[in-house]
Amino acid sequence: MNFHQPLVMGVLNVTPDSFSDGGDFIRLEAALDHARVLQIAGADIIDIGGESTRPGAKRVTLTEEQARVLPVIEAIVAELGAKVSIDTMNAETARLAVAAGASIINDVSGGLADPDMFKVAADTGATIIISHWRGFSDQMDTLATYDDVAAEVAAELKLRVDAALATGIKQSQIVIDPGLGFAKDMQQNWKLVARLDKLEQLGYPILVGASRKRFIAGVIEPDEPTEVSNERRDLATAVLTALLLQRKIWGVRVHNVLATTDAIRVVAALRDAEQS
Repeated sequence: MNFHQPLVMGVLNVTPDSFSDGGDFIRLEAALDHARVLQIAGADIIDIGGESTRPGAKRVTLTEEQARVLPVIEAIVAELGAKVSIDTMNAETARLAVAAGASIINDVSGGLADPDMFKVAADTGATIIISHWRGFSDQMDTLATYDDVAAEVAAELKLRVDAALATGIKQSQIVIDPGLGFAKDMQQNWKLVARLDKLEQLGYPILVGASRKRFIAGVIEPDEPTEVSNERRDLATAVLTALLLQRKIWGVRVHNVLATTDAIRVVAALRDAEQS
């Protein structure tokens, strides 16, 4: 059995409108408590976002986004000593987040939403996660047109990586993300997950963020995916994570860290038994 243990990135949305946990952690105390839960469950990284990217989500102002995320980053770094990622498409938010203690910039737009994002990563030396992206949440469903989704996603990611390198970002700073759920329909998402080898050929660490997304729910309940509970989505996400451990994945971004770390332990135990 091939087995590659990824980093586990725990999701902490400090938003009122995220698709599965909007409003749950909007207060600083609630956010800090949840970060503690994620850390105890085994999260290597806590990914903090202040703007929802769910389908149809509206943009928020920089002032609002920063008011949501900066106090949370400062508190988590100071009180928990956790490694923090800032989930943002805004360069100024990213710059302030790194100054507040974040060491990773997770830009779901791959630097396309804000042309200054790559300069921030170059200037600060932060790790930057470059995701595949074709447009904002209110238009992305109309952009899901591909002849070969894996090949096209890999090619478009390479263009973004090349742009990052041209800005002065080092190769060692870059992680890539296939952008599951962004400008991809259910079938395209599954085809992309099945062909992550195309992304591996780019030679960069890969983050996979499938947690609780529509293409997961659509398999569980094809007729009523929106009715699928978070608990069922989390179980399905953990199963997918277990299967992906055969690939060289740098990290997985998940809401339920405990289910994910349990799945990783089970696969590791089976690998160890096979090798003994």
